[in-house]
Amino acid sequence: MKNIRKFAMSAALGAAALAPVAVHAQTATPSTYVNAPIANPVAVAQPKGHCGIFETCSSTKIGLGRGDFMIRLSAVGVLPEDRDSKVWEQGKGLPLTTLNGTRVKTTNQAMPELTFEYFVTDNISLDLIATSTRHEVAIEGGMAGGKTDVGSAWVLPPTVTVAWHFRPHKRLNPYVGVGGTFMWFHNMNANVGAVGAGGKLNAGFTGGPSVNVGVDYQLVGNWFFNFDVKQMFVRMHAWAETSNESVRVTAHDSLDPTVVSAGIAYRF
Repeated sequence: MKNIRKFAMSAALGAAALAPVAVHAQTATPSTYVNAPIANPVAVAQPKGHCGIFETCSSTKIGLGRGDFMIRLSAVGVLPEDRDSKVWEQGKGLPLTTLNGTRVKTTNQAMPELTFEYFVTDNISLDLIATSTRHEVAIEGGMAGGKTDVGSAWVLPPTVTVAWHFRPHKRLNPYVGVGGTFMWFHNMNANVGAVGAGGKLNAGFTGGPSVNVGVDYQLVGNWFFNFDVKQMFVRMHAWAETSNESVRVTAHDSLDPTVVSAGIAYRF
């Protein structure tokens, strides 16, 4: 009897212990699984189209303006005017004699020219030209009789110009400018027939103001066509003498060359 009571008591206690678990199991909310929406695939970035060096693309800037830098290669013609020539002759130990009616004549020349240009503002640019041309020098008329070839000389005339551009950021952009020209004469060779063997021909460094007009036209991409005319005002001082310095001929000549150029430029 005692064992029966113990068994009944144990069963009652076990049922009481399991009751909360059963109730929890019956009242617990079943787990819910939610399907997340599938994200649309991200488009792979496509590389932008390459703009060729000889193409005009949507990113190409039209015309010229502030910050642009250009290098231009041109064919240039140098046309000396030889205005207001004066020639003197002096023998050793003799007074200086003016050769009335005698004038200096310098030949025209064509050569390539390199120009560097930078736009300080949309309208104002600075440019520097670099070229060197070879010219034959002669005297003619007056006591010289006909034409006498004196020799030849190479001229290096770097010119710095400040230009005003009328139509920035337009394909067609005319301009005017003012500047200064400096002239060095080098590789001078005297004509043996005029001064004898061992004779010398020389000229002094000179310079003067210059003015110019021109136009730039955008062809394609960053390529431009340029046409330019410069008028330089430069006076030359030259002299030739025989090897024994027995005779010296001195000449002052207003070269005043007109410089005409046409070429292709690239903007960086």
